[in-house]
Amino acid sequence: MVHLSDGGAYLINGTQIIEDSPRALEEIQSLTGMTTTKEEAVKKTIGYGILADHNTSGNMEKLKIRFDKLTSHDITFVGIIQTARASGLEKFPMPYVLTNCHNSLCAVGGTINEDDHMFGLSCAKKYGGVYVPPHQAVIHQYAREVLAEGGKMILGSDSHTRYGALGTMAMGEGGPELVKQLLLQTYDINMPQIVAVYLKGEPKRGVGPQDVALAIIGAVFGNGYVNNKVMEFVGPGVKNLSADFRIGIDVMTTETTCLSSIWETDETIEEFYEIHGRKSDFAKLAPGGVAYYDGLVTVDLDKVEPMIAMPFHPSNTYTIAEVNKNPVDIIADVEKRAQVSLGGAVTYSLKEKVWDGKFHVDQGIIAGCAGGGFENICAAADILKGSAIGTDGFTLSVYPASMPIYMELIKNGCAATILETGAVLKTAFCGPCFGAGDTPANNAFSIRHSTRNFPNREGSKLQSGQISSVALMDARSIAATAANKGVLTPATEFDGTINRYQYYFDSKIYENRVFDSKGKADPSVAIQLGPNIKDWPEMTALPENLLLRVVAEIHDPVTTTDELIPSGETSSYRSNPLGLAEFTLSRKVPEYVGLAKDIQMAQKAVMEGRCPAEEKPELVDIMKAVHTMFPEAEKENTGFGSTIFAVKPGDGSAREQAASCQKVLGGWANIANEYATKRYRSNLINWGMLPLLIEKGELPFQNLDYLFLPGIRQVVETGACEITAYVVKEGKMEPFSLKLGEMTDEERQIILKGCLINYNRI
Repeated sequence: MVHLSDGGAYLINGTQIIEDSPRALEEIQSLTGMTTTKEEAVKKTIGYGILADHNTSGNMEKLKIRFDKLTSHDITFVGIIQTARASGLEKFPMPYVLTNCHNSLCAVGGTINEDDHMFGLSCAKKYGGVYVPPHQAVIHQYAREVLAEGGKMILGSDSHTRYGALGTMAMGEGGPELVKQLLLQTYDINMPQIVAVYLKGEPKRGVGPQDVALAIIGAVFGNGYVNNKVMEFVGPGVKNLSADFRIGIDVMTTETTCLSSIWETDETIEEFYEIHGRKSDFAKLAPGGVAYYDGLVTVDLDKVEPMIAMPFHPSNTYTIAEVNKNPVDIIADVEKRAQVSLGGAVTYSLKEKVWDGKFHVDQGIIAGCAGGGFENICAAADILKGSAIGTDGFTLSVYPASMPIYMELIKNGCAATILETGAVLKTAFCGPCFGAGDTPANNAFSIRHSTRNFPNREGSKLQSGQISSVALMDARSIAATAANKGVLTPATEFDGTINRYQYYFDSKIYENRVFDSKGKADPSVAIQLGPNIKDWPEMTALPENLLLRVVAEIHDPVTTTDELIPSGETSSYRSNPLGLAEFTLSRKVPEYVGLAKDIQMAQKAVMEGRCPAEEKPELVDIMKAVHTMFPEAEKENTGFGSTIFAVKPGDGSAREQAASCQKVLGGWANIANEYATKRYRSNLINWGMLPLLIEKGELPFQNLDYLFLPGIRQVVETGACEITAYVVKEGKMEPFSLKLGEMTDEERQIILKGCLINYNRI
């Protein structure tokens, strides 16, 4: 299905691949008569052209990007705007859309969710933005319908900000990166490598976009093939995919850990823009005659089978046929992985899901930016037609991604078809993706056409003995399984007709409900603040030295942002930095918050002019050991706080709170073998935390040890990349090496000042 090349490749006239070799350019000249160089061919990719158009640095190796538009949802925009306000925001300098699709149920914490919404509406009026009320659209569907433009760039505070299929290069980042754009600063990155995703063939009947996406994710995630790179979709197979199909693949590229995505565009995408009344926003995008790519992913679309990503990651992929043929061995592998992810905190077993030789599931969900598209739901309706989901434990819920889609499903009869089966049709909501909607029962197995299936994401609470499993599948196979009353079934076994339905976009829904300032700010508007909306606490500048206590040690291969700060019901507290911080690592390292606060008290004592040993008497002996080598280290020039070690932290969501919650609890650094995503590392930096690296192997320290980082401020100031740190233990100072990695001058200044707010305010 999917093949990865060992090196780079040239794409000739958008169709022919020549893999890189010493004779590749000669071969190209012989075949086409065209003479070029690799340096010139690099510039002929679609991605290079868009990045060049948006780069303000004048140096294509060191990019400083200004985006065209911004978008956020209701568990990120409060913190972003509060940060920008603290830094002097007066007006949104570009279109900024505030959607309300994550906490839209307003069901947790009293009034606080709706308070956040009213904060967003008042800010859209005051600063000149767009406000999309709850239930109208999920963030990414609204962006597809209204915001995307060919050749443009959009930055969003949700990790699945991906509109490449429509010719828009979009990126999901932590909130501080949007703050920078609001303050007329730039998004600073090295020029990313660009990898071609060469599509050929045509999907067979019953195969949907999630199947293709999971096949790609399964092939590239574990080996980091596209990590922090741009995926550029090209090849003759592109024309065989509808706009919705392309969108469905594209949104899942986030799960590969790529930086962004872009597709060649054609008359199919032009028609999409025309349907949405925006034909002038279409741009024909294609690579140049000879384009060079740093890697090549070849996808045989006609060989893709219905897929399933078993718990607990989108890359844990199998064909559904494999699971049905050999469920026992696959279940054993999942259970083995679960012991790593769950740490043995609960008893976890899937064996009872297999009886009569068949795998039985308990719940189906089709929802959000990945599953809630028009074609997905129409196809599911055709597969479900004339069947019933049954009266036992199995349930099916369908969430159209926007009200315009919902309306068309009512008009064309698909909504009635779905409801007749016993399934439930709900409004646009992202909850099933991040654990705030349709939470399964304990030990239940849910199949979902959504974006993620991380552990602890779907309402599980290990500390209460609760665990459920989520697998990812395409809407078509979810419908086939539902029609079979919960028996795992690939949609290729459906022998009926899957129709093509014409989509008509009715803009009146948005015209009648969405507030659009048209970019005009009204300074007279008072911002509406609820009791849960709190300012960021004061954060101090980086001191000369740091004494850090290790308060969490995580050896999982990957640590997700969900594990660093849980999603689900905790999302209601994202407008309250201190309130949310109480949940930090709560489902992974329950003792973290108490340990972090314990050492933070020493820093608070320093800030009050007291001796840190008043709060932590053990610091007397620790500092005595430090003084054997660094007698100048005193409370006046040393910061006291916490750090964590994780092998590879930061996979998954863009949420900045994965870093900021550690900071408000006194965290000064993370130590890792590598960082899973660029966005998590950026979140650390923007909150004034050191993104430290340590070589793989046995750690020189362990949990609860103290680490001393002498002269750390000077290291950051001078641009040094390596630090000699010390484990302070039993009166001894044991040295070891840490690295900072490459940072821009601006990033170093942010860390020196203590956080992005201080950088802009001081």
